[in-house]
Amino acid sequence: MTDQPSKKPTPSEKVPVAPARLTSDSLELPGPLEAIEACFENGWSDGLPVVPPTPEAVTVMLSAANLAPDAILGVEPVKGAVVTAEKAAINAVMAGCKPEYMPVVAAAVDAITQPEFNLHGITVSTMGAAIMLIVNGPITEELGINGGVSAFGPGYRANATIGRAIRLIVMNVLGTRSNDGLDKATLGHPGKYTWCVAENEQVLPGNWSPLHVTRGIDESESAVTVVSGLSATQFGEHEANTPEGILDAFAQRLYPMGPGVKQVILVICPEHADHFTTAGWKKEQVGQYLYENATKLTSEWIAMGLPSGAQKDSNAELSIENGDPPISVLDSPESAIPIAVGGDGGAWSAVIPPWSLGSRSKIVTRPIITNK
Repeated sequence: MTDQPSKKPTPSEKVPVAPARLTSDSLELPGPLEAIEACFENGWSDGLPVVPPTPEAVTVMLSAANLAPDAILGVEPVKGAVVTAEKAAINAVMAGCKPEYMPVVAAAVDAITQPEFNLHGITVSTMGAAIMLIVNGPITEELGINGGVSAFGPGYRANATIGRAIRLIVMNVLGTRSNDGLDKATLGHPGKYTWCVAENEQVLPGNWSPLHVTRGIDESESAVTVVSGLSATQFGEHEANTPEGILDAFAQRLYPMGPGVKQVILVICPEHADHFTTAGWKKEQVGQYLYENATKLTSEWIAMGLPSGAQKDSNAELSIENGDPPISVLDSPESAIPIAVGGDGGAWSAVIPPWSLGSRSKIVTRPIITNK
């Protein structure tokens, strides 16, 4: 189940599959319970039971995305490990995915294997980042990917299994597990089991584009954005009813990261989003406001003790030799990436910083290609 095909890596290509010819080794076992135990014994599980990946189930999974088994979905740049469609489909079955989820899994594999995402650094770091998937477009409703009430919680098969499939692929195809010495996370967090969410496009402020549109994908298309997310910091702001007041509350959660944050996800709940609509704010104003107003004097940053990797200039420590100018927590207005997520009835938003605060891992977006 973990052997790699010998085919030389080539660009991923969709071709008709009829029938799929699988090349992975097979295990003959008495029944599903024995198959589940075999996955545990061989280290192919994330600690939870998996669905036994029968050849029939894997073939259906591939057909749903019109993928040949040997199609290359991605190559991890550091180790050169190849993710074929067959290996991805095996792990998608194990995760509990429906066949129609496979196009999202395939697009996510493409995204996480891009050099700028730095998957190897993320998965072996002590910082313990998880791979967060943000899905946009028509496919979120088609598959029932939750972006509303308890969007980061349990209860939705698409959210749980698509994110889990990516984790199993990282473990079983790319070979990074917490029990073999490669995953060196000091603490980790639950997102390392599974972390997939839809942007709640229904509650976006009136003149805001969805995340995938701001990242260059047509609004009529579906897309997945991958983030090397550290633990989210959730906060309540029930008093402020203006964008400025809400963003000031966000700023308080950004300051501990230090100055010069390259990228950060701002999770804006519907109640807060309504205030941006009322004020007529454009999406670009969010980052501009924080860049201009979420600042501290150089001496204040020094007094705080700069978090590792968060200097304004990675080649030099901050100093007050040339005065004591204010420095923004953000590297640029574009460093703030707002998304709308969550349900009505509570003014709870969150901040999700990427691994290395975006300095060594960039957020990546890829279109989701379906058979339609």
